[in-house]
Amino acid sequence: MVILSNKTLPREELDLAQIKDEEMRQFVSGLLNIIEDLSSTVRQLQAENQRLRDENNQLKGEQGQPLIKAKKVKQDHSSENERRRPRQHHKSSKVPEIKIDREAVLQVDRTRLPADAEFKGYDDVVVQDIIIGTDNILFRKEKFHSKSEGKAYLASLPPGYQGEFGPHLRTQVLVLYYVCQMTEPKIRAWLLQIGIKISTGTISNMLIKGHEQFHQEEAASYEAALEQCPWQHIDDTGTRVDGDNQHCHVVDSPLATHYRTLPSKSRLSVIKVLLNTEQLTFRLNAEALQLLETLNVPQKSIQDIMGLPLEQDFEEAFMLEWLVDHLPNLNHTQQQAVLSALAIAAYHAQTAFPVVDLLICDDAPQFKRITTALALCWVHEGRSYKKLEPTIPYHQLLRDKFLRAFWKFYHRLKVYRQQPSPEKAALLERQFDRLFAVQSGYDALDKLIARTRKHKTQLLMVLHHPEIELHNNPAELSVRHRVRKRKISFGPRVADGVQAWDTFMSLLATTRKLGLNFPDYLLDRITQQRHIPPLPDLILVQAQQLNLGSSWQAV
Repeated sequence: MVILSNKTLPREELDLAQIKDEEMRQFVSGLLNIIEDLSSTVRQLQAENQRLRDENNQLKGEQGQPLIKAKKVKQDHSSENERRRPRQHHKSSKVPEIKIDREAVLQVDRTRLPADAEFKGYDDVVVQDIIIGTDNILFRKEKFHSKSEGKAYLASLPPGYQGEFGPHLRTQVLVLYYVCQMTEPKIRAWLLQIGIKISTGTISNMLIKGHEQFHQEEAASYEAALEQCPWQHIDDTGTRVDGDNQHCHVVDSPLATHYRTLPSKSRLSVIKVLLNTEQLTFRLNAEALQLLETLNVPQKSIQDIMGLPLEQDFEEAFMLEWLVDHLPNLNHTQQQAVLSALAIAAYHAQTAFPVVDLLICDDAPQFKRITTALALCWVHEGRSYKKLEPTIPYHQLLRDKFLRAFWKFYHRLKVYRQQPSPEKAALLERQFDRLFAVQSGYDALDKLIARTRKHKTQLLMVLHHPEIELHNNPAELSVRHRVRKRKISFGPRVADGVQAWDTFMSLLATTRKLGLNFPDYLLDRITQQRHIPPLPDLILVQAQQLNLGSSWQAV
């Protein structure tokens, strides 16, 4: 209970504005923040104390706390309820979308009909069914021999038939593995039930070997998507390669999705992903010198770096050797800063591959300074506020009140995207300044507000480019596909497997964006029919329809 002006109020109804004395108001606010800090510290110390007691007991040969995890109330930090406005759901008929393979006329037993019965047409009923079975073929290939040439002539198998297995089976293996998320042993068990005699090793080879045409088309479609869309979503997640921890990077746009697995998630790795290359080049120019200053490289080291020739590209092996020979005193972080500055400069200077103008991402450091502009995710920003767990009810009210204002402003930005104008942009910028200048008196909340205020340029990038999203959900949803695959199949073990995972996950996501049926696409390519146009051509058509870079063209 808190006494205010001779009146006793429950803590839930506490309002510091009712305290007339300024010094007393600040004193009470300070006490509440101290209580909040102490409560947080106690929670952390309790967890650490229990961990140390368990460790101590185990060192004594005793048992620690059982490893059975207590049932926890799951902390919901999702912002879906605030971010999305509820829409009325209308169930639509699926019958018009169903492909009719055959028709069957069902007749009424004429013996049941009265004499005056008249035919009134048909009552249509669509029933969906599938037929699963083998289509084993004995190919009898003609064979001729020429005595004059001493040469045999043998008929060729149709396109897509290789070894002992046909194109439909190869397509289904890829679909079961990448779409249905089945493991290789489960795929074999399913095929054996149908009547296909096949080994797990053969299935593995089908999944990772002989897919050069798919690797090439995926790379071409990624380049086309970067060329046609000046902004990209980006994210990464951990993945395993032969038991070692690596990172899967995801670059996503309305045109295509690209997966790329690399040993690290550093800024250099991000540049490799954006260039779709194995080896980087490095360049010293005016931009590189400016970046060296920004990345806090020591001045003496910058003077040494200026000994490199200007406007000349250097291979990665040369730069690594040059750093060891000329800047041996730099620590690992400083070396990475030098390499990053020169790699970014080379990335912007090259013309062989499209350069991304803007990345939409979270606030991770590896995404910064690579592109001309950066847009941060509002959902990530809002999640930080939801993770606040105030002990004092008054602070809970402050957090909830601010969150309501936060998402109300977010929805104003969504409306702006539909009908942007300079006047609306200026108004929203002023509203942002007012909202994030609030001083609530709850220290943890005010620190987050100040941090958001520093991100103003990145969070309001939508005012300059209304076609971009306010969140990074496209990349995060693509990341989830790799996470599910990682949980089910653990991870690839060889380089071919890594490339296959990246390629087919990319093609699956890209064909969905282009409105293609993935199994149909796979079969078309495996049989070499080429009825489906090249993916880069379809990306160009879709880009023209969506007009994704309109705000860049206006500038």
